[in-house]
Amino acid sequence: MTSIKHLSKNYKQGFVAQPKIFILIIIFIFISCEKQSVNTSETQEKPASALPNILLVIADDIGKDAFPNYTEGQEKPQLPILNNLMAGGITFDNLWTYSVCSPTRASILTGKLGHHTGVMEVEQDISLNEESLHDFLKDQTNGGYDTALIGKWHLSNTITDPNSMGVDYYSGIIGGGVSSYTNWNQVTSGQRERVATYTTTEFSNQAIQWISQRSKPWFLWLAYNAPHTPFHLAPTNLHNQGNLSEDETMIEANPLPYYFSAIEALDAELGRVIESIPNGLENTIVIFLGDNGTPSQVVQSPYRTRRAKGSIFQGGINVPMVISGVGVTRKGEREDALIQSTDLFTTIAQMAGSVILEKHNSKSFHALLRETDVDTRAYAYTEKSTDGNMSYTVRDAQYKLIVDADGTESVYDLKNDPYERSNLLTNPSPTINEVRNSLFQEALRIRE
Repeated sequence: MTSIKHLSKNYKQGFVAQPKIFILIIIFIFISCEKQSVNTSETQEKPASALPNILLVIADDIGKDAFPNYTEGQEKPQLPILNNLMAGGITFDNLWTYSVCSPTRASILTGKLGHHTGVMEVEQDISLNEESLHDFLKDQTNGGYDTALIGKWHLSNTITDPNSMGVDYYSGIIGGGVSSYTNWNQVTSGQRERVATYTTTEFSNQAIQWISQRSKPWFLWLAYNAPHTPFHLAPTNLHNQGNLSEDETMIEANPLPYYFSAIEALDAELGRVIESIPNGLENTIVIFLGDNGTPSQVVQSPYRTRRAKGSIFQGGINVPMVISGVGVTRKGEREDALIQSTDLFTTIAQMAGSVILEKHNSKSFHALLRETDVDTRAYAYTEKSTDGNMSYTVRDAQYKLIVDADGTESVYDLKNDPYERSNLLTNPSPTINEVRNSLFQEALRIRE
């Protein structure tokens, strides 16, 4: 306020004597204000009340054949909560992840492919120097979000690593799984304790408690370990698979209903988490996906046992994803855009108001929540490492190239052969050779 009064006084007393100085001052102020206005418009945050809560839910080992609303699989679990999310949001048909757990989680956490993070196989540690989604989200919103990761980590074995990578609150399983869903080690705030509560229920309890303590917008990565092995009978009140025996021999002989019981329990407990959110989905976005395909022991046709989890065929990498809640205006729709797991990094940040659409190997698909005519990926890519031997695959809207570690190649027409029955390189036409070469060059570009 002093500067305005001072200028007014100078105008009355000295404008005639010092017109040039006054004019220069006015020009300087105008330029400064204009520059400030531009910068503000570029970096302006949404008001805290307008920022949505973001709930990212990852199921462990669930493919399209074990999920409703997809044509794959003859038998399906009963999932009323997820069915409601699909009815009120978008079901995605062409999400690619990695074929196993850790690389998928690293790709979401960093927005980078595995050959950049070094996380290509399970039990490989992520570098603490990587910028995490949690840190990026807080940076893009000037600390506007509380963050948590509850459930499965599986990116290192050091119990403080989630917090070291920007997670405000961590509670869950540091390693890849549990030997018993009702007798397991939980890490919370860097401390271990033995827990007897069913893991899916305990993670949900932790999520509900954490959400209830929030006074500002939040991002919660809720990583259930269900329905990962060991196959088991979920608590009776959480599933609809009937009166099943808990005999290990019976489970081993017919694991599918037990696998379904764990998925149904996840659905029920997720419903409890959503129900606990103040105002529900009026101010919250829910993203649900599987981290890789269905395990071979329970995979269903048209997928094959050797082309399920652990493979880079469709049964191992093409997983279900549903997004529903505030800001999702496309209700009950399907989306066939090509998306890869890295894309969740910038998409989630954009949900929170970030203006960055692409970073590292991540391309935001946030606009798809409202529009259908959106420029998305022309290609999707993923990869697999086994004892350091690299295989990879790349696809466009129609064709898919697989290059195995031994150099063997195959091309499939996913529009006409979605389950990869016929390798077009067995007797290629000139057109298919061109397709192969184009996809191969794209893969080389991606792998640089």
